[in-house]
Amino acid sequence: MSIERFEQLEVWQAAHRLVLDVYKTTEGLPGDQKFGLVAQMQRCAVSVPANIAEGFKRRGRADKVRFYNFAQGSLEELRYYLCRDLGYRVDYESLAEQAELVGRMLTGLINSVRV
Repeated sequence: MSIERFEQLEVWQAAHRLVLDVYKTTEGLPGDQKFGLVAQMQRCAVSVPANIAEGFKRRGRADKVRFYNFAQGSLEELRYYLCRDLGYRVDYESLAEQAELVGRMLTGLINSVRV
């Protein structure tokens, strides 16, 4: 099967689910974090599938890998913001597992492009 659209990439689908879960999770964070932690978590979460989509459309291998690396960077930033140490009631384990899965999938995608 030929992949013609970024939405067909399993890694994009997993990253998109992570975004949806981050948005649901951040609804439960304190209101005083709306323009701080919440905004940062949402921004970096959205950046992951957005960079996958942009990289998908790039023509050169190096250019594709660069955008997939941006996605990896945003994913790591999100992992930092998962606020386990702040005492907020966040399902850290579930989000961390999803982030780990997306990270492994991104690594696989990058390796397949480099070949």
